[in-house]
Amino acid sequence: MKLASLKLGGRDGTLIVVSRDLKRAVMAETIAPTLQQALERWSDVQPRLAALSAELNAGRAADAFELDFHALAAPLPRAYEFVDGSAYLPHVERVRRARGAEVPASFYTDPLMYQATGAGFLGPRDPVVVASESYGIDLEAEVVVVTDDVPMAVTPEQAAAHIRLIGLINDVSLRNLIPEELAKGFGFLQSKPRSGLSPVFVTPDELGEAWIDSKVHLALTTHVNGQWFGAPEAGVDMQFNFAQLVAHAARTRPLGAGTVVGSGTVANQDTSLGASCFAELRTVETLRDGQPSTPFMKFGDVVRIEMFDRAGNSIFGAIEQRMAPLVR
Repeated sequence: MKLASLKLGGRDGTLIVVSRDLKRAVMAETIAPTLQQALERWSDVQPRLAALSAELNAGRAADAFELDFHALAAPLPRAYEFVDGSAYLPHVERVRRARGAEVPASFYTDPLMYQATGAGFLGPRDPVVVASESYGIDLEAEVVVVTDDVPMAVTPEQAAAHIRLIGLINDVSLRNLIPEELAKGFGFLQSKPRSGLSPVFVTPDELGEAWIDSKVHLALTTHVNGQWFGAPEAGVDMQFNFAQLVAHAARTRPLGAGTVVGSGTVANQDTSLGASCFAELRTVETLRDGQPSTPFMKFGDVVRIEMFDRAGNSIFGAIEQRMAPLVR
């Protein structure tokens, strides 16, 4: 089942069910007005949404309409909680090696995670608005999962059963603001603006055999200004799977329905597969050449992030966003 939200009905959008080929959709507000409300009553609404999805994919849904990606908000326009991990240790290892630092042993047994910005997500075609290019605009192509209500202190095995939806995110970073923020010892704030979500979120069964061990075993493809940027394998080199990440976030507190949990920048040991962020590419250049040669993104640059199944079909639709200046 594929779910999305139209830019209708206020800040939380209006829930729709989308066809498997991403071409058609049908309103679902009589089942649940918003995706947030659906997640809060998942056991009740999931069978009804699944039945509507089956009708849509069979061509029998009344009032089905053509899907317009520009009319979509983020599937979850705002979340009560967004926590982002850093589960791909090749990225962490390279960044630290480039500055001559060791990776602490705990990084291999205890996930890195921070509290991110969930008050508003950008739609898949919304621009990324930044006040200044000097901030060092960077994309971060990641996979995310969305949970229902997760009890405190769940095990990873228990946490896996609370993963209801899967999607993609462009987790925007302002790299030139990060060093001074982290030097304060209190984490990210100004360096992490709002992020963009994929057009649709999907239930795990939509991924079939690509969803194994709470990981997505497919390549995450990124293009910048129409040029291939990278396609690392999301199921490879992921030190902590999503069940472990959810359990980590819930260790000392329950998670509310609609919590978004990010994987961190997808990266592989094999650098020939490209990168999922400019910081990664610049680190590879530094290790190879002694200094980075690729600048961060400029206003007007366009990023496209997408994941395809083994038959070449887009699963979540594409995040396609232009970097834009703040107009005061």
